Amino acid sequence: MKILAIDDQQLILLSVEKRLTDLGYQVKTANSGKSGIAAIDSYDPDMVIVDINMPDLTGIEVIQHIRIVRKLEIPILVMSGNTNENTILESYNLGIDDYMKKPVSLDEMVARINRILGNKYVQHYTETNVDTKIIGQYGVGVVIPCYNEEKRLSRALFQDFIEKNVGYHLCFVNDGSTDNTLEVLKKLRQGNEDSISIFDCEKNGGKAEAVRQGIQHLIKHNEFDYVGYLDADLSTDFRDFDDLVKTIGNSDFKIVSGSRIARMGADITKESARKIISKTINLIIQTILGMPFKDTQCGAKVMDKEIATLMFKKKFITKWLFDVEIFMRMRKHYGKKNAKKMICEQPLKRWIHMDDSKLSMKDSVKIVGQLGQIALYYK
Repeated sequence: MKILAIDDQQLILLSVEKRLTDLGYQVKTANSGKSGIAAIDSYDPDMVIVDINMPDLTGIEVIQHIRIVRKLEIPILVMSGNTNENTILESYNLGIDDYMKKPVSLDEMVARINRILGNKYVQHYTETNVDTKIIGQYGVGVVIPCYNEEKRLSRALFQDFIEKNVGYHLCFVNDGSTDNTLEVLKKLRQGNEDSISIFDCEKNGGKAEAVRQGIQHLIKHNEFDYVGYLDADLSTDFRDFDDLVKTIGNSDFKIVSGSRIARMGADITKESARKIISKTINLIIQTILGMPFKDTQCGAKVMDKEIATLMFKKKFITKWLFDVEIFMRMRKHYGKKNAKKMICEQPLKRWIHMDDSKLSMKDSVKIVGQLGQIALYYK
């Protein structure tokens, strides 16, 4: 049985194709409405899965082509982040068989296909497999800078995240590591080539440049609506990062930054000495920025692709305080009033300080001098 999947998000198409192919279906994919219509005419599918919001022709126009122009009675399953009631009603009036609102799981998708097509063996499959989630109608590229992370990099956690979170692409940047980090990353990528990439820097340039190189690598790809970065030690939980993505996807914010400020019900753990130094540095940063952000240095941020293109175009003047520089660049480019409206600081539910941190207490003292550099440079 042949299924045609039409969606402008390549990461979603790849996951849908893999799941349905594993079930024995013949699957063809199309990444636009126009190519989808061409495939309908040439591929002659037994079922069509289609998104609504696509840049050239909408899913509604594809459905109209199937039902009105071609007068085909093949089953149509809409899978879209468009939750507009009128759009949903119009789809049903045109004769679709089902409408799934993203985010959805691949297992739910399979169950609905089973209901429509009546394939009993599919039901057994969905009952015995781990649920795999599709995020909303956008793709997210995440940069993970790595310097000598051979012992700290949790392959199992990254592998589990990629398998369960369709729509994410992890870009590991090997920042001139002198241990076996690159080999560990290559093993992690095996079998996950579509959702994991490796950017290898020959020389160590520091976290700021590693993240910048990774961001520039990601923004070249059309499938990412948002890009961000996350520390390799996963001191910020993946669930919290996913919450940051949900916030930016459902708001007008251009940057959503995690915050490790302790609050009721949150699991925020730091070393006592580090906590004192961190508070002092944060006060200095707030003074320099002239904006009330309490934790600019949290290593978990996600931003609009357009903003990332602007903020990561030029090299940063410091190796560790590039987060502060991003905020300063936002203020300089958009003005303080607008920058405050564009940036959201979202408290994390979980954050744990990991042992063997690359940033020593001595480095923390140097930060004060580097903040002075930033204040003068961006004045």
